[in-house]
Amino acid sequence: MVVATILNGWFLALLVAPMVVGADGQWAALSQGRTCEAAARSLGVVYKGRPPARASLSFDAGGPRHGQFAARLSRVPRTGATVMLHLGDQPFLLMSQGDMAWSRGPKQEQAIIAAMRANGGMRVEARSPGGGRIVDRYGLDGAPLAIDAAAACAAGLANR
Repeated sequence: MVVATILNGWFLALLVAPMVVGADGQWAALSQGRTCEAAARSLGVVYKGRPPARASLSFDAGGPRHGQFAARLSRVPRTGATVMLHLGDQPFLLMSQGDMAWSRGPKQEQAIIAAMRANGGMRVEARSPGGGRIVDRYGLDGAPLAIDAAAACAAGLANR
């Protein structure tokens, strides 16, 4: 979220860091503006010059997102590559652009959340430009609490 103000004709923008609402295991619930999310970093290596791989479920206060899954991959996949989320033996085909991938809608989001509650780990996979595999792994320890805290956070913001 960016907070902006005009002071003596100068436009000033301040970045506001998300507030931690709750955390457990590998996951944290974060609040930023009117969006709350359950988020985790991948268990893998962080590549030089790249932000760490990250997965999240977003909930908007009175808005359209009610558990939208998003992942930033550790590397940019090959153009047109399929990006898959695997939770146990359940695969989910994600939409993607660049190094980002998202769930395809509310029904898939509900299925992803249910699978996250029932499994101990997840991975996001794609093909690299050179044809190799990109595999970002995540522990799900703490995910149910972070999901519930993020959903409750958004509901509380919507009632303000």
